[in-house]
Amino acid sequence: MEPPRLAHAVGSPTSPCEEVIKNLSLEAIQLCERDGNKSQDSGIAEMEELPVPHNIKISNITCDSFKISWDMDSKSKDRITHYFIDLNKKENKNSNKFKHKDVPTKLVAKAVPLPMTVRGHWFLSPRTEYTVAVQTASKQVDGDYVVSEWSEIIEFCTADYSKVHLTQLLEKAEVIAGRMLKLSVFYRNQHKEYFDYIREHHGNAMQPSVKDNSGSHGSPISGKLEGIFFSCNTEFNTGKPPQDSPYGRYRFEIAAEKLFNPNTNLYFGDFYCMYTAYHYVILVIAPVGSPGDEFCKQRLPQLNIKDNKFLTCDEEDGVMVYHHAQDVILEVIYTDPVDLSLGTVAEITGHQLMSLSTANAKKDPSCKTCNISVGR
Repeated sequence: MEPPRLAHAVGSPTSPCEEVIKNLSLEAIQLCERDGNKSQDSGIAEMEELPVPHNIKISNITCDSFKISWDMDSKSKDRITHYFIDLNKKENKNSNKFKHKDVPTKLVAKAVPLPMTVRGHWFLSPRTEYTVAVQTASKQVDGDYVVSEWSEIIEFCTADYSKVHLTQLLEKAEVIAGRMLKLSVFYRNQHKEYFDYIREHHGNAMQPSVKDNSGSHGSPISGKLEGIFFSCNTEFNTGKPPQDSPYGRYRFEIAAEKLFNPNTNLYFGDFYCMYTAYHYVILVIAPVGSPGDEFCKQRLPQLNIKDNKFLTCDEEDGVMVYHHAQDVILEVIYTDPVDLSLGTVAEITGHQLMSLSTANAKKDPSCKTCNISVGR
């Protein structure tokens, strides 16, 4: 690898160094980019005496930070004044298309005790693979750098959102949830062939499947949690489910108490939009003690089923009463199989609005309503 040439990020603030320091737990950091060729005017020269980092270790990985350390020979170690860190997103077909563009991710840091924390939501995205290499440097009196050879390149992957990040999303979603409306059923739309297949091949029971990659890129349930998708929003004027659906002309309806009751736990899963004015909230209902419940308990904020801003279940005069938020579209994931005999299947009279489908939908990373200050 070639040594870096110092440069500011494209479109950076008036004081880029001050802004970057807020997002990196390093000292005196500047964004820099590596020159593709050795340049005489770069102010950097090579010198073999400086130790080359080896045995690089990455630890304490979060969705927008990590710690890095390495071993070095003791020879000339006291001459090291800076570290050059070359961080690149590993390109693959599943890479995060919404990673911030045109921002260099080559860092220059003053030599500090290792391990060193690298943090920055504008160049680290959650659940994304990166490569990293390190170079030691000695800054000369005239401002030039003497540098070592680059270390070996290693790979690592950033983490999903933590409960702390999801709680931030939850709080933003609560702001726009709106008033609560009554509901009596959960419903799931599919094509006729889906229900025929369930009857013939699964003994009449809908089976949980792995959630797709719709929503926030850092959501810990995407591609991992198994469940069955249900809707519960009602029309304001009728109090009943809408007759249109993007998912199919046949609808399974089931009484709310059969899925959501004091024997289930409720979790907040995500908050997102798709470049539209309306927003989606993903909730997870899991029978207490089930595998889905254990999965969510470790990763998602749990909601009080009687008192939250999105979906409630409470007893009034001996009868279970249910309410849902009016101003967000709720996507409810139930984590256990559901037998069709517990409800009814019928054809809807409305239209199949494919444009409203959220299947593998990507979140708008620029929306101020549903984004937090970590990787999208």
